[in-house]
Amino acid sequence: MTAMPLVVFLRGVNVGGHRTFRPTTLASDLSEYGVINIGAAGTFIVRKPGDPEKFRAALGKKLPFQAHIILCNGADLLRLATSNPFGPDPPPPDIVRFVSVLPQSGNLLKPLPVSFPAEAEWLVRVIAAHGQFAFGLYRRHMKTITYLGQVDKLFDLPVTTRNWNTILAVTQILAGKAAPPAGSARRR
Repeated sequence: MTAMPLVVFLRGVNVGGHRTFRPTTLASDLSEYGVINIGAAGTFIVRKPGDPEKFRAALGKKLPFQAHIILCNGADLLRLATSNPFGPDPPPPDIVRFVSVLPQSGNLLKPLPVSFPAEAEWLVRVIAAHGQFAFGLYRRHMKTITYLGQVDKLFDLPVTTRNWNTILAVTQILAGKAAPPAGSARRR
């Protein structure tokens, strides 16, 4: 029986021209681990990770800069998608569902839900947290990115955030219901 793949989330890469790299090249450089690149934000599926800490070290050596590397067990993401924390109804067009991934289960410093800004119409709302994941909504607005940075303070940990659609795409690949993206580096 093969072990469940890991999912890697890099924090703050390929954003606004800072800490840029080519995720497909990184996946190719780590092909012995069966790495599959998902998009440009530093999300990868690792089919043959072996020891997670050894893989983390190998990944860190291949990056052209230091980055927060968050590892997640693929089985945890599959359970997350099955639980559908946002419910069955789609959000309104100006609202985006997101998942913030913590490096480990965190201690929540405030009761949820929490909205940012607190004193005006919210742009970011964290609605729930479970284990390594925090769930929320944000409005499409220029200032949203500033308030997404506040999620770190709720847990006193550096988190990285992905659109719920990205999480669903990852889980579809993990479950074998979708093929990896065209051009992603992989070796079975």
